Amino acid sequence: MVMVEPAIEALIRKALPEADVIVTDLAGTGHHCGARVVSQAFAGKSRIQQHRMIYAALGSKTIDTFDALVLETLVPKRITCMET
Repeated sequence: MVMVEPAIEALIRKALPEADVIVTDLAGTGHHCGARVVSQAFAGKSRIQQHRMIYAALGSKTIDTFDALVLETLVPKRITCMET
């Protein structure tokens, strides 16, 4: 079973509903995907912990469908306004 981008995105959003998620099929085959996930839930966590959160959201059966999954996990930057 090959998962397409919307299905992968849905699983990630289910686990991290506030996240900004972009999933891309890198090779056009559904077996080499990239996911960029920006979530406040990653704050204070190591990169490994962040990636484990994504793998947990996808589940073990899902991970078996990929030949490659490239993850980019980020914490949103806070923008502050300075008074002049």
